[in-house]
Amino acid sequence: MRHTTAMIRSLLLFCGSRSGHDPAHAELAAGLGRLCAARGVTLVYGGGRVGLMGVAARACKADGGRVIGIIPRLLMTTEIAQDGLDELHVVETLHERKALMHRLSDAIIALPGSIGTLDELFESLTWRELGIHDKPIWLLGGGGYWQPLTALLTHIGGAGFGPPHLDQRAEPLDNLSALSETPQLPLEPLTVRIPVAIQLTGIGRSKLYELISAGEVDIVKIGASTLITVASLRRLIQKSRR
Repeated sequence: MRHTTAMIRSLLLFCGSRSGHDPAHAELAAGLGRLCAARGVTLVYGGGRVGLMGVAARACKADGGRVIGIIPRLLMTTEIAQDGLDELHVVETLHERKALMHRLSDAIIALPGSIGTLDELFESLTWRELGIHDKPIWLLGGGGYWQPLTALLTHIGGAGFGPPHLDQRAEPLDNLSALSETPQLPLEPLTVRIPVAIQLTGIGRSKLYELISAGEVDIVKIGASTLITVASLRRLIQKSRR
């Protein structure tokens, strides 16, 4: 199945506001939360603290991960917003919720859930089929949970009401190991180096060389407005020593 190969930095989770009868579902949700934390992937979800939603969010936060919740005001009392999130967006409608969740995510994954989960999932599949996005969509659930759905999509395509590849728009995963081996998922948390600039005036040459050698400086400012990269400065120093 073709989809974007960009590195995933945020993962949108659709899942139930109930935990289901099988404890394995909650274990899978917690494992997903921990995996996101370990890989430095922001977990984006519906903002609730009940069911699999809350299990995944709390597990991610407990392991030092970043979690963003988006919840409609009308569900603040039924799904009960999870506290302690990095961001909690309260929106007015379910449409706003889905649009914002998509905007904040690089990929989509569904765990077991009810018709609300299916609503979110089918809208994502529809947008993908229409070319509105090209984000990976995964179905994660043990015990063949999603098999009836993939069979339905195959049936729809076979009956001529959808393209033959309709069942390939979402990729079923049997376990977290399959997700962890996905090439787009970072192997470790992504870090970003913030460029550091220093004023050449007021610092000794030996101290400047020491900072450059230690990799502590990216840009050097000379005078009022001239900026020079460390790489260029090194070349100038080498030329002056010839």
